[in-house]
Amino acid sequence: MVKSNSRIRVGVLISGGGTNLQAIIDRSAAGELDAEVVCVISNRADAFGLQRARKHGIDALHLDYRSHSGRQEYDTALAEYLKSFNVDLVVLAGFMRIVTPVLLEAFPNRVMNIHPALLPSFPGLDAQKQALDYGAKISGCTVHFVDAGTDTGPIILQSAVPVLEDDTVETLSARIHIEEHRLYPAAIQLFAEGRLTVEGRKVRIS
Repeated sequence: MVKSNSRIRVGVLISGGGTNLQAIIDRSAAGELDAEVVCVISNRADAFGLQRARKHGIDALHLDYRSHSGRQEYDTALAEYLKSFNVDLVVLAGFMRIVTPVLLEAFPNRVMNIHPALLPSFPGLDAQKQALDYGAKISGCTVHFVDAGTDTGPIILQSAVPVLEDDTVETLSARIHIEEHRLYPAAIQLFAEGRLTVEGRKVRIS
């Protein structure tokens, strides 16, 4: 558990635009988050989030999975890079790769993810489309610790968003994103304050 008087070091894994990354950077810069993003890694060279990181003077790396012989080898390289920055917490922010136990064992109960649905409903890809196809009246987002399953790890925080009758994937996603940008920094702050304890399949917030 991280002590409450420390400013934790965060490594962020991305694959795309990095809007959640930006929200975390902004909260940190404003002094509202006891955390500092020290490195950003993407599996895609064209991820705009890399530019966001570099604009703020944050080390940003494209780590190409094709240059590694498999998922475990790729995650070994990820873990080594994160450890070189003395990262306390690994944050997945739109990272479109399933991580292996190699990374999870390197950072036990220290890998977070955000998912655009109220888990355990609608795990995996295209969660907003899943919600619309199902006819759900409420969706939202979930921050959870990552385990070996797909969006099955212990839940930290959730926020609900109504699904409107005329919603499209794009409009629903936009409203969920607003909540994501609020919820993810809040979960990171709880971690930074040492208030999260994993007890079996659940997270206790003290």
